[in-house]
Amino acid sequence: MDIQLTSLHWVYLAFIAFILGLLVKRRDTTLVCVAGIFTLGIIATESLNGSVSGIFNGFIYATKELIGTIFIISIIVAMSRVLIITGINETMVKPLTGFLRTPTLAFWGIGLIMAVTSLFFWPSPAVALIGAVLLPVAIRVGLPALGAAIAMNLFGHGIALSGDYIIQGAPKLTADAAGLPVSGVMEASVPLVIVMGLVTTVVAFWMMRRDMKRGKWNDGLVEGGAGSALGTTAPTVILPERVKKTLAILIPVLFAIDVIAMFRFDLQGGDATALIGGTAVLILIAVTMIAHRNKGLEETTSYLIEGFQFGFRVFGPVIPIAAFFYLGDSAFKDLFGDGLPAGSHGIVNDLGVALANAVPMNGAVASVTLSVTGAITGLDGSGFSGISLVGSIANMFSTAIGGGAATLTALGQVAAIWVGGGTLIPWALIPAAAICGVSPFELARRNLKPVLIGMAVTTVVAMFLV
Repeated sequence: MDIQLTSLHWVYLAFIAFILGLLVKRRDTTLVCVAGIFTLGIIATESLNGSVSGIFNGFIYATKELIGTIFIISIIVAMSRVLIITGINETMVKPLTGFLRTPTLAFWGIGLIMAVTSLFFWPSPAVALIGAVLLPVAIRVGLPALGAAIAMNLFGHGIALSGDYIIQGAPKLTADAAGLPVSGVMEASVPLVIVMGLVTTVVAFWMMRRDMKRGKWNDGLVEGGAGSALGTTAPTVILPERVKKTLAILIPVLFAIDVIAMFRFDLQGGDATALIGGTAVLILIAVTMIAHRNKGLEETTSYLIEGFQFGFRVFGPVIPIAAFFYLGDSAFKDLFGDGLPAGSHGIVNDLGVALANAVPMNGAVASVTLSVTGAITGLDGSGFSGISLVGSIANMFSTAIGGGAATLTALGQVAAIWVGGGTLIPWALIPAAAICGVSPFELARRNLKPVLIGMAVTTVVAMFLV
């Protein structure tokens, strides 16, 4: 079916190209996205009032779509904060320290613990949750501080965040932009996350051991040495040891019950997120009331405020960007009415059909393009701000090649988050680097080759899956 492309399609495509160019230059794209919404509004409505209103309404639309993700992350951060302050986090991971007896065990042990913890708490809070306890143990058995930072970073901000199978913030964003169910993108991402994770971590570990043997290892310590930032996570509320141990057992059990319930009742997407979020709120309230007693009412609010400040600080730049990219699909009609030609299925779908008719596209070309695009969108150091774009492009390319939408979407998501979510961009590496007292630039340099090699292998695997 032929679709007549109009100025709306070409302007949307031009803004995407401009946004990609800015991301390569590591410039902010918020202003350009707002300009894109305004320009599309002018063309569609031929009304200054309609286009100006469309900017605000676009923000509202994007916020409605993202609000569940913002809330779950905010609540998890709030809960993590009270666990750190009370020292419950230390009690939770303390039994695991007995297994970290060699540098090798410490590297893989820290990594695996970080990955599991990050699935429930997200990587940045997880770094604080486990770093204070595991880092001193790792250094004591001979694992360098930078090696511990690499493990926490690759397993947390790489493997766990790129899949995001429990909180489901990342697959929700990409799936919505691609017009796919969240479960489809998650299923398609499993082999890609496994391949990317295995290749990257094995290469990083091998390079670390090789350079240590050759005497070429630079730990990249900053002033204060390894773990200099740990003082910020020291408990300030004293709980009886028996109470801490009880809560340290009960909290993982509650989340384990949530996971069982997800499988038992087939909870996915928003339902699964709501279950985790509700559990986290109850844990936050219970621990706060136990720890602060007569001040518990006020402290509960303080922790929630802290969490929501974090959530909106992280997603503040995402909202205007998402607002623009949602115009490529469902949001356009809601904001600007019937401005597209008859028979149109949305700007992105129309471009996909036109591409299929004009360009000899295949799975290999599409896979390489999605990997590169995902990596470019991650250059802003967020990882999340560009994955709506990745979803839109995956939708467009899958239309052109006649399938593979979920795999291409998942591939772009993996690329964007591994680059921008905190494994290559120095300013996105700060949580892991700070907790280990190492330079984020040295950590980024150490991650570069393993991540690029992992991405190349993952892209080849995706070619066979599309």
